[in-house]
Amino acid sequence: MDFDPKLCEAMGLRAEQAAKVRVLVMTGYGLNCEDETAAGFERLGCTVERRHVGDLIVEPSAETFSRWDILAFIGGFSFGDHVASGRVYANRLRYRLGEGLARFVDRGGLAVGMCNGFQTMVKLGILPGLDRPEGALAPQQASLVPNERLGYYDGWVTMRADAESPCVWTRGVELIDLPSRHGEGQLVYGSSEVSAQLQRAHQIPLCYVDTTGEATTSWPHNPNGSKGGAGALCDPSGRLFGLMPHPEAFLYAENHPRWRSRRDAGDDRAWGEGVSLLANGVKAALSAR
Repeated sequence: MDFDPKLCEAMGLRAEQAAKVRVLVMTGYGLNCEDETAAGFERLGCTVERRHVGDLIVEPSAETFSRWDILAFIGGFSFGDHVASGRVYANRLRYRLGEGLARFVDRGGLAVGMCNGFQTMVKLGILPGLDRPEGALAPQQASLVPNERLGYYDGWVTMRADAESPCVWTRGVELIDLPSRHGEGQLVYGSSEVSAQLQRAHQIPLCYVDTTGEATTSWPHNPNGSKGGAGALCDPSGRLFGLMPHPEAFLYAENHPRWRSRRDAGDDRAWGEGVSLLANGVKAALSAR
C-alpha cells in the first residue's frame, strides 16, 4: 500500500518520523486480515513487515520481538476457531514465544489486536494484563465467549471511548463507527473482582452504544451482549489494546455503508475512522522512542 502524505499530516504525524516506527503483522494459521492491517500502517508511513508465526518459532528467544515497536494481532480464524476462538493460537504463542512477548512488553512495546487478535491477546493474558510479573505473561483473567444472541453477526457498530482510559490508542476519540464481524465476542471476566478492577482503572476503553449514545447490551447495537457494552480492553499502561470490531477494515471513507449521506452532511474526510486508532498507536510508539 502506498504511503499517503496527506493522511499522515492529517493525523498529526511527520513522514520522516512515522517511517521509523516498525510494525510486525503476524500471519498464518487461518488469520486473514494481514493486508488490511498492513495497509493501515503503511498509509501512515510506517515500516511494516508481515511474518508467518511459524517462522518466528523456529528459533524463539527473549529477543524475538526486539526489532519491532508495534505488534499487530490480526483478525481471521486461527486454527479454524476450534476449541474456542484464539485458544490454540494463544497456547502456541505462550509456550513457544512467551518469553519474547514478555520481554517486548517489559521494554515498553505496543500491541493492537482486532477480533481474533483480541481473543488471542485475552487468552494469552496480555489483556487485561493485571498483576503481570516482570519477565512473564500474566495469567488469563478474561475471555471472549459465544455471542449472547447465538450466531455470527456481521454489521457496523458505534462505539464510545472512555476519556479517562489510559489507552493510548483511543486518545482524542469520542464516538467511532466500525465494522464488526464475529461469533464469539461476549467479554466475560474470571471474577467480579477482575471486572470491578478494570472498571475502576478505566481499562475498558471502548463500549458499544445505542442511537442515543448510551452504553448498551441490546442487539444489534451490541452484537454480542457484553455487559456494560464492553467492546475492548487495554492493559494498565494503555499500550496494549484489543477490540472486537475491525478498524483496519475502515481505512477509507467509502468503506462506510452511509458514506454518501455522511458526505452530504459535510463530512469530507477521505479516510475512514479506523485509521485514527492506528495513528494514535504510531504516535505513542514515537513518544516511547
